[in-house]
Amino acid sequence: MSYPDINSATQPDAMSAVELVSAYAAGALSPVEATEAILEAIATRDGELNAFCLVDPDRALVQAKDSEARWHSGYARGLLDGVPISIKDIFLTEGWPTRRGSTAVDPSGPWLVDSPVAARLREDGMVFLGKTTTPEIAWKAVTDSPLTGITRNPADPATTAGGSSGGSAAAVAAGMGPVSVGTDGGGSIRIPAAFCGIVGFKPTHGRVPLYPASPFGPLAHAGPMTRTVEDAALLMDILSLPDPRDPTALPPTVTTFRGQMLRDVRGLTVAYSPTLGYAEVDPEVAAIVDAAVRQLAEAELRVIAADPGFGDPREAFELLWAAGAATMLAKFPDGAREQVDPGLRAVWERGESVGAVDYLDARDVAAQLGITMGAFHATYDVLITPTMPITAFEAGRDVPPGSGLDGWPQWTPFTYPFNLTQQPAISIPAGTTRAGLPVGLQIIGPRHSDDLILAVARYAEQVLAA
Repeated sequence: MSYPDINSATQPDAMSAVELVSAYAAGALSPVEATEAILEAIATRDGELNAFCLVDPDRALVQAKDSEARWHSGYARGLLDGVPISIKDIFLTEGWPTRRGSTAVDPSGPWLVDSPVAARLREDGMVFLGKTTTPEIAWKAVTDSPLTGITRNPADPATTAGGSSGGSAAAVAAGMGPVSVGTDGGGSIRIPAAFCGIVGFKPTHGRVPLYPASPFGPLAHAGPMTRTVEDAALLMDILSLPDPRDPTALPPTVTTFRGQMLRDVRGLTVAYSPTLGYAEVDPEVAAIVDAAVRQLAEAELRVIAADPGFGDPREAFELLWAAGAATMLAKFPDGAREQVDPGLRAVWERGESVGAVDYLDARDVAAQLGITMGAFHATYDVLITPTMPITAFEAGRDVPPGSGLDGWPQWTPFTYPFNLTQQPAISIPAGTTRAGLPVGLQIIGPRHSDDLILAVARYAEQVLAA
């Protein structure tokens, strides 16, 4: 791989993963120096944000020293050897408890197994900073839990970081590590990415292997959360490597995501749907996304206003979501029902009432939605929407105050449909409101078009930054 030029004045906590690797290769910075700087940033900033539920400086510095020795010997183990990374506290990580935001999980372990995500990152030589916060079993689109409390948004700590990968988004946005890995069963990577102003990529279902199998089944995805699309592509080259423990995993790719990200996408046909035909969008959010799309149209993307033609599938999504939550929680120890988040308890109870016929009916809704989107993408290469219809709202709330809403899917209409279809989707920053809150732009493509989505996102990132 080639490396960009690095300004020696750039601080490690502000550098991308690619920039850090470039600095290591040039001898301008060591993995130990970068790790020490980022650990200092965590110590300084995380007291207010609460992005981490576990930080392990000793372990991180041992890994950084090992990486430093490899770089000095002229042999880097992997693409991002020595780059500090955080891991959402949903992924099993050897040596660390995986409590999933729940007081019902015994931290004593033993914790002897790496998930595929942690295993691939470890094999690449990355430096594990710690684990990031999540709502209990990642059940909702904001990040607070009985175990870890409230996670806040670096753009405005009075507001939520979003969820359920809110700890990862806040960490990356605040300079507490250039990259993280999250999960997405209904928007949990893209929602906090939009709220915090970073890049969040949900690849095609099965592209990143998972173990243990998620109870949310075909809704469940894992993917990178970064400050640049290039970093997301490089992480995908690591995370998508095969693991025999996931029987639903896709076969290895024959090209690299970073290489395909650089291809020319000018002239592609882009559908722009500002509402999906049914969503209500805050006027300022709508104006920012409209302006971003106009820039893309002026930069040689063929943009056409078009809705995909489906109605809101929220009812089917919520049924599948509740069934998955109940499946997981049924394995929790006796007494857990009284310990969990009250909102999660209600989802648990709903999930217990779901019958086989109702479940299969909901799966049929997902299948029909996938057929609709397959036909849509026969005409349009990609679909662009707002990522979120609103900006971040008051932290510690499950729904925007005064909204009259009673559940998180009601304010996330642009994300969960594409978990039902298992399509790749990415959120990139589109701009900020007058109050300084980030707004995200979502790019969706056909199943298995992960490389195309990254290429369009990279081009859009460059156009919007110009």
